[in-house]
Amino acid sequence: MTKIFHGRTIIPGDVEGEAIVTRAGFNTLASFHLSLIRNTEVAVCSDHNNRDIYGKTLTGKILCAPKTIGSTSAGATWENAAFNKITPKAVLLSERIDSLGAAGLIMADHWADNKIITIDQLGDSFLKVVNSGRILRVKRNGTVILM
Repeated sequence: MTKIFHGRTIIPGDVEGEAIVTRAGFNTLASFHLSLIRNTEVAVCSDHNNRDIYGKTLTGKILCAPKTIGSTSAGATWENAAFNKITPKAVLLSERIDSLGAAGLIMADHWADNKIITIDQLGDSFLKVVNSGRILRVKRNGTVILM
């Protein structure tokens, strides 16, 4: 069954892909830390506090979460992951994005030339129906279609 959601576009673009879903906040540093220090070709979530996605591939997926969490390192972490080409294709958030996460994703786009399509404010109902493995289509106007 197809469902459509509308959010606020932070970084526009059109993409289709497989969802990876956490219903906990996405801790950027904890999630990418091991992949960055080991210089891997694919990021595997290393945040052992996030049972939804721990040990699962982040690279090339569409990350769905309520929000990003973490410290001031979040921006640099997104940028480093972008330079290493191990990021998700898109980040979809049910809540409003925090300024550190937004800054890092914008730096990834402008400084690392790695556009990670980002949409926030999709609403609580979004995370109630999307599951990992589901195919999503994301539109540049903030529309997300669950296929």
